[in-house]
Amino acid sequence: MSPQLPPVAPAVTAELVAALSPRLRKRLDSGIAKLADRPVVRDGAVVHIAVDDDTDLELHAPDGAVRGADAVRCGCLLAPDCLHRAAAASLAPVAEDTDSAAPQDRSAAEEDTAQAPETATPEQRAAVRAVQLATSAVLEAGTDGAGAVLQAELLRAAHTARLAGLHRAAATAVSVVTALRAARAADPAYHLTELAAGLYEVLSVAHRLPSASGGELTALRGTARQPYRPDGSLRLYGLFSEPVLTASGYAGAVTWTADAEGRLYQVSDVAPGGAGRAVGAADRTVRIGDTALTHRELARAGLAVSGATVSPTGRLGAGAGVRAVRAPGAGWHEEPVARLWAEPVPDQIARALAGGRDLLFLDVTLTGTAAEAAGDCLLAEGAGVPLRLTAAHDDPALPHRDNLRLLSAAPGTRLRVVARLTPAPHPRAQLLAAEHPTRADTRLDIGLDRLQGADLPTTTAAPSGSVPVPVSASASACDEAPIHLLRRRVHQAVSGGRPVLALPGDTRADARRLRRSGLTTAAELLTDLHSAAADRAHDVFGRLRPTDPDRFARAWLAAAHYTRELDRTLCLAAWTS
Repeated sequence: MSPQLPPVAPAVTAELVAALSPRLRKRLDSGIAKLADRPVVRDGAVVHIAVDDDTDLELHAPDGAVRGADAVRCGCLLAPDCLHRAAAASLAPVAEDTDSAAPQDRSAAEEDTAQAPETATPEQRAAVRAVQLATSAVLEAGTDGAGAVLQAELLRAAHTARLAGLHRAAATAVSVVTALRAARAADPAYHLTELAAGLYEVLSVAHRLPSASGGELTALRGTARQPYRPDGSLRLYGLFSEPVLTASGYAGAVTWTADAEGRLYQVSDVAPGGAGRAVGAADRTVRIGDTALTHRELARAGLAVSGATVSPTGRLGAGAGVRAVRAPGAGWHEEPVARLWAEPVPDQIARALAGGRDLLFLDVTLTGTAAEAAGDCLLAEGAGVPLRLTAAHDDPALPHRDNLRLLSAAPGTRLRVVARLTPAPHPRAQLLAAEHPTRADTRLDIGLDRLQGADLPTTTAAPSGSVPVPVSASASACDEAPIHLLRRRVHQAVSGGRPVLALPGDTRADARRLRRSGLTTAAELLTDLHSAAADRAHDVFGRLRPTDPDRFARAWLAAAHYTRELDRTLCLAAWTS
């Protein structure tokens, strides 16, 4: 996926692909691959792609994204019904609505919520059914088979869902398409677990919404914008900044702050862009009031805000009525900030697993590094348990991996850190910020500040290369827990589709092992998943009937839900054992 192309609205991609003839649809994926190798030139709000020596393709994005099919223009003889326009739209990132609505949008968002019906409307049921069918088709095909045509069908369903007020289903469906494209392009940032989580979210919402009512329905619908509410005056203390870099083509930075009660607030600057914008955003002035602080400075200073507006997730608004001035900050070992680390870790984990904030405030001792398939992770002892600290981003433009590598060469170093919980059967989190290993009064934003060898303790030599240590026996035991037999099939379905699970094979041995471990439900779900994948009835003439994507999707959703809930239980147990 070219980071140089502007994001394209889902409805535009769906419209352009739908307009193709059946013959051109079959050639769409190969057309995308060819177009990906062509030169791209940006001229203001217009991006030019050289289709060949004589033909240019233009994408017009006056507000940073392509919003209409007529904004994709091709100079070839077959235009506007050519393959090039659909290929360009399918190659570009998917435009998504940001959740940083301006304060003046607050009343509209609240009015939409207040007037929403208590049960799903026929229009919403039809829209969510379309999302369900398109997602089931993607799951049946797997990443290898879910090409641009299936992606466009899911984008069309997402657009229909958004028009029907089903913003949660629409946004998650778009994220699934983004992850599919990353998988098919062999993007290093792609993670199978994230795609599986997206598919689970879409299918779960589609399954529950038709019969939901009241508060559950409101949560399943979601909102187009986060409503910002007045919050009076705030005295905030900077904690850290982290870069934002999404596969959908957005980048920037978010700075986290806390008030005297320990409540967290964020100031964000996220817009279309790539790694360069993520790196540079830390030195941009924060968009709140008249303050001249950059994100990097705010992370270490304080802020006094009057007329504040805040979203439900703690994001600060930047409306005309907001006033903000610089104020003194507080060190991580000073009040009121230190109270964040005083909260018992089990309480922090329980809150995160219950859907609350997923930031963890930990005191750890570094112990080394461990090799994993996704790259080395930093080993540490914290809260009485061994834990793994991983990189939040793999993009080489960001220093996450390099910083973890250097920190792993300082075993025995005690650090106060901020991390983001990664639910797993063993203690695991993404390292976001840390104290400097030799300067206690200095904080490090792991995704923005680069450590050097000279920053390590004098008794530690900077490593010329990472030397992983074996993973502990207890961690290996967690990885090999019997539930992995079901989880592996859930992930295999995502990557290979229904045909992979329909291949001949005996699953009885795995089912027996699960039952011997007391996981009877897991054994039944595993058997049902394989049965649904292999279910191909014959008609009276002996011909195979079409598969039933609905049955396979239901079986997969049940297995994914079970593993998800069991993983959450194991995660809590691992952190509190």
